[in-house]
Amino acid sequence: MNWKPISAAFLSVLSAVVYTHDASAGSCTAVARGACVIDGDTITVNRERIRIANVDAPEISRPKCDAERRLGLVAKRRLAELLAAGEPVIKRGDPDSGRIKDRYGRTLATITVNGKDVGEALISEMLARPWGGKRRSWCE
Repeated sequence: MNWKPISAAFLSVLSAVVYTHDASAGSCTAVARGACVIDGDTITVNRERIRIANVDAPEISRPKCDAERRLGLVAKRRLAELLAAGEPVIKRGDPDSGRIKDRYGRTLATITVNGKDVGEALISEMLARPWGGKRRSWCE
C-alpha cells in the first residue's frame, strides 16, 4: 500500500478544515513564518500590510451580501494555497501607477510564487477581478 497519496490527501483535507475555521473567524491565515492572509487581496508580512496591486477580491469583513462573503472566503483560502506552494516574491509598487501605498496605507505589490502571479491566478479563477479604480458590487 502506498502511504504517500493517503498522507497527502489527509493533509489536504486537514488544511482545508484549518483554513475554513480560520477564515470564518475573520482572522489571519498563516502561510509562512511572519506571513498571513487577511483576505483575497491583502496579506501581512512581518506586520507590513500588503495589498495585491490591480486586484479586487470580494470582501469578508464588510460584505454587501452573503454571496460576497462566501466568495471572499474562497478567495482567501485560494490565496493562502497559492502562497504556500512556494517561496513568494514580493515586488513592491503598483506596476501601472507607480504608487507604493494605497489610500489605507497598505503597500501595493505584485506577488509571484514559482513565477506565477497570484493576482492573475485569482482573476483567472474568477475569485478576483482587475481593479478598475473603483469598487464594483459582487452581489449582482
